[in-house]
Amino acid sequence: MRAAMSNSSVTHHPFGNLPDGRQADLFTLSNGCGLACDITNYGGIVTAIRVMRPDQSEVDVVLGFTNLEGYLSPHPYFGTLVGRVAGRISGAKFQLDGREYPLAANDASNHLHGGPSGFDKQLWQAEPSSSTDEAVLRLSYLSPDGDEGYPGNVRVTVTYAVTQKNELVIRYEAETDQATPLSLTNHSYFNLAGEGSGTIEDQVLQVFSDEIASTDESMTLLGHRAPVTQEVNDFNHPRRLGDAIPVLLNNHGDNHFIRRSSKGELVRTAILRHPASGLTMTTLTTQETVQIYSAAILDGTLLGKSGVPYIKHAGLCLECQGCPGAVHTPALGDIILRPGDRYDHKTVYAFSFEE
Repeated sequence: MRAAMSNSSVTHHPFGNLPDGRQADLFTLSNGCGLACDITNYGGIVTAIRVMRPDQSEVDVVLGFTNLEGYLSPHPYFGTLVGRVAGRISGAKFQLDGREYPLAANDASNHLHGGPSGFDKQLWQAEPSSSTDEAVLRLSYLSPDGDEGYPGNVRVTVTYAVTQKNELVIRYEAETDQATPLSLTNHSYFNLAGEGSGTIEDQVLQVFSDEIASTDESMTLLGHRAPVTQEVNDFNHPRRLGDAIPVLLNNHGDNHFIRRSSKGELVRTAILRHPASGLTMTTLTTQETVQIYSAAILDGTLLGKSGVPYIKHAGLCLECQGCPGAVHTPALGDIILRPGDRYDHKTVYAFSFEE
C-alpha cells in the first residue's frame, strides 16, 4: 500500500458557520502516498479517512456528513473528539476530594461523553503544519472551571497527524488548575468496506483483552471487572462481527481493559480487517481501555456522505479511553488529572492491505 516517500500537505477551506456566526474550517491532511483525512475544528471531528487501494482507487472508511449542518443536527457523535470524560458516568455525578459534583443526565440516568455541550460541540483553535514526514493539525481549547459541571480550568491540545506509514496518529495533552476527571477519545465509526456500503458484519475483529468493565442492560457501569466470555465478548482470536454482534449485550459492545506490561505503553489494541479487500486497520494506544461499539443506535434515518442511509451496525467504534467508571471505583483505573500533572495519551490507527 505504501508508495515512495512523498511530501505531506495540509489544506483547508471554510466548512460553514455556527449559529453564533463563527466560522468552522475543514482541514485535509494528506501524506501524498495513500492516506488523507478531513478534520474540522468544530468538535475536532474526523469527517473522512480516505485510504488508497492497490488499484489506486480510494475508499472513505468513516461515517459522517458532507457539510457542517449535518454535524450541528443531532447525530451519534460521528467522528467527534469526546471530553471531558468519554463514555458513561453512572448516576450523572461523582465525588472528588470530599465534594459531590452533579452532571447532566443526557443518557437515561447517566452522564454521557462530557454532557450536552461537551468538547464535541466546541470550536477549537486550529494550527496546521506539514513536513516531509507528516501532515499535522493541532487543536487547542480552554475548558473553563464549571464547564458541564466539571471543576477546574483545563487547557487541552489534541494533535492529529497523518504519517508516511499510512497512520492517523492522535495525541491528547492537557493540564488543569484543579483536580478533575479527564478521559478523551475519538468517536469515529469505521467501515473498511467504505461508508455507506452496508453493515460491518462481514468484517473481522480482534481485541487483545482479557477483561471488561461490567454493565447492566441500560449500559450503566457496575463498578467491577469481569473476564471476557468465550462465546460472547472474547475477541482475542479474530471473529466475524456478524457472528459476534448477536450475542453481545444489547448487540452493543463492551469496554475492554487492554493487556500491557506497563502503564502508558503504546501497544497494539485491536485489529479490524475487511477480508474481501484485505484492508486492515491496526489500533494502538497508551489508554487503559477500548470501548467497542457496534453502532446499534443507527436506524436508517441519517443519510451519510454517499446519500445512503446509515443502518444498524453500519460502522464500528474503537474508542480508546480511560474507563469512565474509575470516577467511582479506583479498581477500574485512575482518570483524575491534578494540578502539576500532565495528561498525555496517544492513539494510532494504522492502515495496510494484506493478501
